[in-house]
Amino acid sequence: MLGDYPIKGRRASEIAADVERAVGAGELPPGAALPPLRDLAADLGVNPNTVAAAYRLLRDRGVIETAGRKGSRVRPRPATTSRDEIALPVPPGARDLSTGNPDPALLPALGPALAVAAAAADRAPVLYGHPAADPGLLALARDSFAADGAPGGALAVCSGSLDTIEQALVTRLRPGDAVAVEDPGWGSLLDLLPALGLVPAPVRLDDEGPLPAEVDRALAGGARCLVVTNRAQNPTGAALTPARAADLRAVLDRHPGTLLIEDDHGHGMVDQPFQSLAGGPDGVPTRASRLLVRSAAKAYGPDLRLSVAVGDEVTIGRILGRQRLATGWVSHLLQQAVAELWRTDAVPVAGPAAAYRARREALLAALAGHGIAAHGVSGLNVWVPVPDETAVTAALLQRGWVAAPGARFRLHSPPGIRLTSATLAADEAVRLAGDLAQVLVTGRGASRLS
Repeated sequence: MLGDYPIKGRRASEIAADVERAVGAGELPPGAALPPLRDLAADLGVNPNTVAAAYRLLRDRGVIETAGRKGSRVRPRPATTSRDEIALPVPPGARDLSTGNPDPALLPALGPALAVAAAAADRAPVLYGHPAADPGLLALARDSFAADGAPGGALAVCSGSLDTIEQALVTRLRPGDAVAVEDPGWGSLLDLLPALGLVPAPVRLDDEGPLPAEVDRALAGGARCLVVTNRAQNPTGAALTPARAADLRAVLDRHPGTLLIEDDHGHGMVDQPFQSLAGGPDGVPTRASRLLVRSAAKAYGPDLRLSVAVGDEVTIGRILGRQRLATGWVSHLLQQAVAELWRTDAVPVAGPAAAYRARREALLAALAGHGIAAHGVSGLNVWVPVPDETAVTAALLQRGWVAAPGARFRLHSPPGIRLTSATLAADEAVRLAGDLAQVLVTGRGASRLS
């Protein structure tokens, strides 16, 4: 079952660490079957309970999965193997459309804002015991949430969206709990769940967001949390509409114990209105357990590892409590720099949003001109369903285009490729669509518009 690899260890922690190391090194491939408990215990000369404890540790860490009498196997995508490893190499001269990055030309100059933050630090250095969050940043965040109709609540400042979401999952859920997630969805989140011992419950979506019947099915099936991207969904560009948001609120009303996490990473660089699932049209909270996260990464720069979140007192309180035990706080230099960028409106939303929309729509139009179906109503990316993403990405690479394979974003959804349109010029969009059409003609297959 394991080929020539001999599992080693005497204690449960040693056995688990050995298997985890072998999986991370590629010595135990995805899908490899682990020996039955008693067989491995006999081989190692230990009690079967020791092996059982080791297998529990590996399940909780997202390394293996157990299917009853079928035994335990290395997960198809172990938590020790990042989805980024699926990325293709970028040959010299190739156009890399796989990154999901914003256009550097549309990001603000950081020097003036950092100078303001540095001057404030010189006047009053932040020392141990200082409040964790900058009051100016909190005030701006509170006003922003209110302006978009999001329900108010307690606030937190964390190191990016994924950090905030991780703290909420760790403090509100237990290993083995299921989390309803978009499929296709954000690869980093799909990696994080098994690493935390949580079980992803995939939910299909269309251009308006998660399908209500799919969400209802996942929550009725036991999922204790729902993670939704309000707009600029990665990788499909989906954005919640008022009608879809109303339908999803109705579904959530039937499952009042669900923790709702809303990821609005597109704030500041998209022009689709924000649609809240945690509150009604009047902004009154409708969820007892809720978290809305906004990050500075897309509007101000990925290296500004900062996010602000609003939520119920329990969820925010646990996030802040966990933060106090770990990092303590997010650097006030970053907080005050982001506050200065926000305050001075150094990145008017209309400018970047219009540019990103024009580039995205140019690519969609070029693809449609060749009869190629694609999705991308908001954000930085276009999602193209394809029957064989490996063949398509390889064929595009031969033509000088690097696409992101859909496997980085999928659980059970059909294959596809993600093309980042954030820096794509109109003439490039035309050439790219033509090349993809040629791939289709050669039989390597992209989906056609119906």
